[in-house]
Amino acid sequence: MTANCYVYFLTTLVFTNNILILSAEVVLGEDLNEEFDFDGLPGAQHEFKVEVRAGTEECFYQSAKKGAKFHVSFEVLRGGDRKIDFFVKDPTYKIIASEQWKSDGALEKDIEIEGCGPMESSEFRKRGKVLVDYIADYMDNLALRKVTPDVEPGYLRELLPKCAPNRGEDFQDIMKDVERAIMPGITHWQHPNFHAYFPAGNSFPSILGDMLSDAIGCIGFSWAASPACTELETITLDWVGKMIGLPKTFLNESGGGGGVIQGSASECVLVALLAARHAAIIKLKSRLPFIEDGMLLSRLVAYSSKLAHSCVEKAGMIGFVKMRQLDVDEKFSLRGHVLERAIEEDRRLGLIPFYVCATLGTTACCSFDNLAEIGEVCAKEDVWLHVDAAYAGNALICPEFRHLLNGVENANSLNFNTNKWLQVNFDCSLMWVREQDALSSALTVDPLYLQHKHGDQAIDFRHWGIPLSRRFRSLKLWFVLRTYGVEGLQYRIREHVRLAKLFESLVEKDERFEILGEVTMGLVCFRLQGPNSLTQKLLRMINESRKLHMVPALINEHFVIRFAICAERACDKDITYAWDVIVEMTSELLLNRRDSNRQLEKAVVEESPSDEEDDEVFPEFDHEMIFDNQRCNLQRARLRRNLFLKMVSDPKSYHHHVFKSLDIDNMRIRSQSLGESDPKCTQSTDYIFGTPL
Repeated sequence: MTANCYVYFLTTLVFTNNILILSAEVVLGEDLNEEFDFDGLPGAQHEFKVEVRAGTEECFYQSAKKGAKFHVSFEVLRGGDRKIDFFVKDPTYKIIASEQWKSDGALEKDIEIEGCGPMESSEFRKRGKVLVDYIADYMDNLALRKVTPDVEPGYLRELLPKCAPNRGEDFQDIMKDVERAIMPGITHWQHPNFHAYFPAGNSFPSILGDMLSDAIGCIGFSWAASPACTELETITLDWVGKMIGLPKTFLNESGGGGGVIQGSASECVLVALLAARHAAIIKLKSRLPFIEDGMLLSRLVAYSSKLAHSCVEKAGMIGFVKMRQLDVDEKFSLRGHVLERAIEEDRRLGLIPFYVCATLGTTACCSFDNLAEIGEVCAKEDVWLHVDAAYAGNALICPEFRHLLNGVENANSLNFNTNKWLQVNFDCSLMWVREQDALSSALTVDPLYLQHKHGDQAIDFRHWGIPLSRRFRSLKLWFVLRTYGVEGLQYRIREHVRLAKLFESLVEKDERFEILGEVTMGLVCFRLQGPNSLTQKLLRMINESRKLHMVPALINEHFVIRFAICAERACDKDITYAWDVIVEMTSELLLNRRDSNRQLEKAVVEESPSDEEDDEVFPEFDHEMIFDNQRCNLQRARLRRNLFLKMVSDPKSYHHHVFKSLDIDNMRIRSQSLGESDPKCTQSTDYIFGTPL
């Protein structure tokens, strides 16, 4: 049955001494035509007849076409002047058309409807095909667009109305505004010249899987809420776990551990920390039942390398635990003996180590913590070990990279993002735990309205993460795995690694540059020889040209440019183009620098002929030499953070009891986790041991 459209007439009959308002409703069904009479109205001798016809053969609301018409025939059979209000409402009773006129006799009028209610399946088929074509054209012709937008903050408010439209608008007009207003402000992450951050997974099978997931529209917080949503997630997580060589204890089919899809690596790190914190508090309460949880919480301390992602520090902030960042070796790797020494120091100070986050593929330079050594220490010290492999974990599907996972048998949890390098669209971060009860017991809240009769037999993923509502994300992962196959995904990863090696070879041939860190995956970190400001200026010039897009990192106080292989179909031509742009910009930069130095030398000679001191100052860069000239100021600023955040750097340095004991013993030296003191820097007064905060 077609949807109904409601047509109203509101008539005002004017008398000598009073006003009588009459109204009537016509429901247009399949016959579309309706005729009704007003006759014998109380208190008046007025009679009129109205006829309404739709201008199309199918229900106007059902067709949802702009330009659909109603033909209105109005005839006054007896009586005086009339003011007629005519309006049409959709099934939600929203006004979608209105007219007003006066008549003292017969009147015929066509009323055109500009927009109507919700989109029906017939139009969805039509518009869906248009949008699929638009997406395919966008992906095919992406190289013709600039990789980054040329807009300023707030640009979009000038292009869009201040309020939502009262009436529905035509789909074609919406798509015109996509090109007019939205696309000019898009950074194109799938562009062949996008080399910033890490890849943002994207593929046609993933898009199709998401379309189907959106159409199903289930909220899979429990098995009962949608059994296939839960069961496909457990199956696909087992598939991927086997692809990367995880021990069987981490798989859902083992019955002990299992995998779950989270929203991001940040969420995985936080969830793992909360589970570790819960387990630690439970153990401590069994030994110290009369100590309040808050007292125990204040003694917990977690660890990561200083190159760990910022989400690890944020997890410590949210979990309200001390997070200590440890030094790395010459390969930017956290080693077992460094962790062991830090744990020993903290235990002597009465702190309780409970959580370590090891990183496989750091954000700054894609370095790898020594998982085998760290795992042994964590197993010996009974500390929860989480492995954050957000980017590099995808490469573990290739056997040649699987050695990086040695020691994972001692880990309690692990995560990586298929939405980075396995062609799956965001969001789809996979997380595995060795003991699912350790995770679910920390996060279980079980109100009656969410319980079901299979609760003791099936997995309810609402107990495995922070949100209750969960999308059907495993569907797009399933589409990708089946479309590409393991071999197809391995090929894409190996191709990106090969292209990174190609870029590395080009950099090594140019003596003006140096590479920091080992090129293992699809990331190359490089810089210009000389002060940090030189590399900083180069990156700014490149990004402002909008020919390439890259982002920086700070590695051991060296400002580097990160060149990541991101586009799914990246090729040698893209790498060659990128290098040509970099070389061109570098030559221009160094030429300008030489010209500036010559002008400076000439000015110095004219002002002070006797002063022949070799001045290396580069005036154009003075205000940007942040990482060279202002390093001490930045260090002092870090040390001025509030007390809680200071615990992130070194928890021992800020405890007043520790201050007192260290002042008496006169034996304590600065923790190595903060690095060597710079003789050029003056320490803040609140940092000197023995000085009250």
